Amino acid sequence: GGIQPWDWRYYAEKVRIAKYDFDESLLKPYLSLDSVTEAVMAVSNKLFGLKYILRDDIASYNDDVKIYEVRNENENDKLVAVFIHDNYARQYKSGGAWMSEYRSQTKNLSEDDKKDPYQGIPIVSNNNNFAKGRTTLLSFDDATTLFHEMGHGHHGMLSDCTYSRLASTNVLTDFVELPSQLMEHWFEEPEVLKEYARHYETGEPVPDELLKKLKAAKSFNQGFETIEYTSCALLDMLLHQVDDYDDFDIAKFEKEQLTRLGMPQGIVMRHRPAHFLHLFASTSYAAGYYVYLWAEVLDADAYAAFKETGNVFDPATAERIRKYVYSAGNKEAPDELFRKFRGRDPDIKYMLEKKGLVPQEAQV
Repeated sequence: GGIQPWDWRYYAEKVRIAKYDFDESLLKPYLSLDSVTEAVMAVSNKLFGLKYILRDDIASYNDDVKIYEVRNENENDKLVAVFIHDNYARQYKSGGAWMSEYRSQTKNLSEDDKKDPYQGIPIVSNNNNFAKGRTTLLSFDDATTLFHEMGHGHHGMLSDCTYSRLASTNVLTDFVELPSQLMEHWFEEPEVLKEYARHYETGEPVPDELLKKLKAAKSFNQGFETIEYTSCALLDMLLHQVDDYDDFDIAKFEKEQLTRLGMPQGIVMRHRPAHFLHLFASTSYAAGYYVYLWAEVLDADAYAAFKETGNVFDPATAERIRKYVYSAGNKEAPDELFRKFRGRDPDIKYMLEKKGLVPQEAQV
């Protein structure tokens, strides 16, 4: 008896509609790719002074790819990066969403190269796989992903290191998701949504009532999502502690360990071992899948620093996060960088509050 894993999402959606009267698909007409792109670039400008100049004269590898020259208004329009926005799905393109660099930032240049403003600046690419249409409309999750990848993009574009090997995203995996997940917070801000989430046909701003329902339903199902993720992170670590893999039965191991951990009957791992690419496609995240949850501790705490000022675009806080996170690369240990930004070690309570797992202002 009881609910089965394959039933959970079906019933969860029914409960969400019944409890919150919120249908996420109603947001989609207000989230065109153009408007969300405009929003993320406006947030980038408000926080860090970056402005994006479309360069149609620069040839790209595909007609749908947009190339921008990125300049910093806070430094007399200094050229800081070339940004490539590759948003549409196409044949032979890898799936998913990711940030990459064709060249990382560096100051390790010859005297002649230092005279050329295009030398040493990063060439940063954000890649998504949205379906191209006359007007491309995004789900709330897809729009959040666009902000997420732009967070990684900022890690590259704002990098300020001498050597490219220490620059940009070349940091420990439990720190690399902080810049990206932090950027997601601004997309959820009502002042951003009210200004940029506009109906693709009428131009009308997203209704206040819909935003209220979005906020009310924000923490819905977080218990489920936390368990489906955390079970993967724990099994990942357990798999990498096995001493002898001769005659190893991974299905049996999974079942035994989940039983030992007390996995609820109605919840299944987000990634079963057979398709757990983070573990087996490379060694990058092996025994390190936990980093996304740890990054949530960091990003929730870091965003709280903005909220505490009463201004989510507070210039002084933005300058500190630029200096100690987005620009720092791997010049210093990440725990030291966080302490320099926040003045203390991370506090888990902000992540728990964000997920609705404890009441706001609760002390942990």
